[in-house]
Amino acid sequence: MARTPPAVDVLIVGSGAAGLSLALRLADTTRVAVLAKSGLLEGSSLYAQGGIAAVLDRRTDSFESHVDDTLDAGAGLCHRETVEHVVRRAPATIAWLAERGVSFTGGNAARAENGGSDYHLTREGGHSHRRVVHAADATGHAIETTLAERARAHRAIEVLENCIAIDLVTSGKLGLPGPNRCLGLYALDKTTGAIRTLAARYVVLATGGASKVYLYTSNPDTSTGDGIAMAWRAGCRVANMEFVQFHPTCLYHPRAKSFLISEAVRGEGGRLLLPNGEPFMAAHDPRGELAPRDIVARAIDFEMKRRGLDCVHLDISHRPASFIVEHFPTIYQRCRDLGYDITREPIPVVPAAHYTCGGIMTDLAGRTDLDRLYAIGECAFTGLHGANRLASNSLLECLVFAEGAASDLSSRIDKPEAERFTIPAWDESRVTDADEAVVVSHNWDELRRFMWDYVGIVRTTKRLERARHRVELLAEEIREYYANFRVTNDLIELRNLVLVADLIIRSALARKESRGLHYTRDYPLPDPRWTQQDTVLIPPRFAAAAVRANA
Repeated sequence: MARTPPAVDVLIVGSGAAGLSLALRLADTTRVAVLAKSGLLEGSSLYAQGGIAAVLDRRTDSFESHVDDTLDAGAGLCHRETVEHVVRRAPATIAWLAERGVSFTGGNAARAENGGSDYHLTREGGHSHRRVVHAADATGHAIETTLAERARAHRAIEVLENCIAIDLVTSGKLGLPGPNRCLGLYALDKTTGAIRTLAARYVVLATGGASKVYLYTSNPDTSTGDGIAMAWRAGCRVANMEFVQFHPTCLYHPRAKSFLISEAVRGEGGRLLLPNGEPFMAAHDPRGELAPRDIVARAIDFEMKRRGLDCVHLDISHRPASFIVEHFPTIYQRCRDLGYDITREPIPVVPAAHYTCGGIMTDLAGRTDLDRLYAIGECAFTGLHGANRLASNSLLECLVFAEGAASDLSSRIDKPEAERFTIPAWDESRVTDADEAVVVSHNWDELRRFMWDYVGIVRTTKRLERARHRVELLAEEIREYYANFRVTNDLIELRNLVLVADLIIRSALARKESRGLHYTRDYPLPDPRWTQQDTVLIPPRFAAAAVRANA
């Protein structure tokens, strides 16, 4: 077999905050390509509203407080080393973004001269202090558009848009000698329909989460668990997949299209009400609306089911109209477009799948079990979030681990290496065009509905076993379909979501307690024996290798 060097040093799969910040940190010294499954801007990062948690005012806040709040939200499963690593790097991360042109909402400049922060800091659920730096109520948009503009302008960054990764290519799959390592991947060019073979010295998965596995989600259509599924098939362990965060407040409207109502609305005094105007959060937690997301989402779910409600209401109208419009311009305008004036009336809201706390196991540099494969951002499990993610720690994790991965990659890329084997072209000689594409759409709909019904905010063993049976049947259908027909975007995503659904269900069945985001009526209390015990799944074919990697 011929040997040729790979086309790029680092291939980054995903163009959100994690992927783009990594690309920019590497590009001055490294050949980088960024693979975006849709447009460069289309991903979950773009829609993040709240902000980034960081201790910027040391007069009133501290690293220790941010660490404690993160540990408390994580319900005994956060890895303290990871939490401290991330929290202490947060201020430098904000400075790095500001240097690249991200414009955060400013506060009183005079405070900065006295040792405070010159940014406006808001407070969100689970935080004991105001420490969330933001760009109005569209922080993700400000970060993503700024980073994307810089990435497009950088000569060393190749942007491959409308390309969805199909699978990783490893030396083990090709039967090559030596330890198993990542060589690149196959990707579907959605514009031409061609399968591209992409070789790289290193591959970084920054593909986001898997919330699209549920019927109702705050995430865009790109959130289909692609990186987690590909890494699992390549032999990487995953952990804590049962902990799926449901954001308490998504706008309830048939045309809302998963529009999120930022937690900052509650942080600035927004109250959750029943349709008759009665507040209810105090009956569920003494912190009321500022309780962590898992508690608030479960409280809303409880009230909706107990009273047969389609939604509850979030009311910020008691604050001055000018304050609301200034702090929440995006939310205000979107609600006005749909017929709601949030300066005068409450907003109808429901919980929706929002964030995948588990994922591909990595170390602090983003390295996975597979040599030359990294994972950063929502697709990774770093130990930061534990059983529940603290608000506004997600963008922070993306940016801090991008920095760590960049540092590690830079130290490795400088070392010379032998030329590598050419990856064989994708073989389509034994497949045909699908004759019943409707099967994919029906399976997609069935998956998302039974995951919502059986593996949602409140679970039982019986519901989970029902879901496991259904997902096994779907997986077999998808395997047959994948083997016989040409791949399409929908088939690739459905294949990945079915696998991720199976990992979520298996993890949920394994955890015989309720903790954080995993609540089961059969085991309604936390079990002390599960404290600091992650739910780790190992691909059966790679069990021995994964255990060795953990040693």
